[in-house]
Amino acid sequence: MARTKEFDPDAALQSALELFWRCGYEATSMSDLVEHLGIGRASIYATFGSKHELYLKAMDRYAEMRDPLLLAELSQPGPALPAVRAVVRRFAAEAASPEGRLGCFVTNTAAELAPHDPAAARRVEISWEHVETPLHSALVRAQAQGELSEDRDPRALARMLFVLLQGLRVVGKASDDPARVRDAAEQALALLD
Repeated sequence: MARTKEFDPDAALQSALELFWRCGYEATSMSDLVEHLGIGRASIYATFGSKHELYLKAMDRYAEMRDPLLLAELSQPGPALPAVRAVVRRFAAEAASPEGRLGCFVTNTAAELAPHDPAAARRVEISWEHVETPLHSALVRAQAQGELSEDRDPRALARMLFVLLQGLRVVGKASDDPARVRDAAEQALALLD
């Protein structure tokens, strides 16, 4: 008779995500995971695989939580530019908040693992596409609706905003000055006028 799990794998994955997000991949040991999750090392390996596999599953969970929110915000019917502005301002507000000190899990991964970890790099790129593509679509829609000048390049603007959003997360993580991210966001938004 197979033994039943004495823990909730979904809750354990969420807990692992929170630990990795707070500490990073390299600074999180298997002992840290055992203590934080409250489950044995063998159970972690049996349920999630290696520490690296658990980290990749945590990245997938983060994407499941974050990516649909952005798409929903940017694909609302009606004027598109107010939605783009709201997204940029939301990112700035989050980056300037105390919780912003964690940064973005994907951006943190891009800096820590992506340069030498192809599996993490693939997930980072997919997540970035899930930010840039809805921004581009919203800007194309804004242009078609007459909200954005015809001489503007929606793809280039989407890329600029995407890079800004990632930069806001990095600066918010490291800076004690919330005006830095707010001012940068507002200056970028002025480019949409």
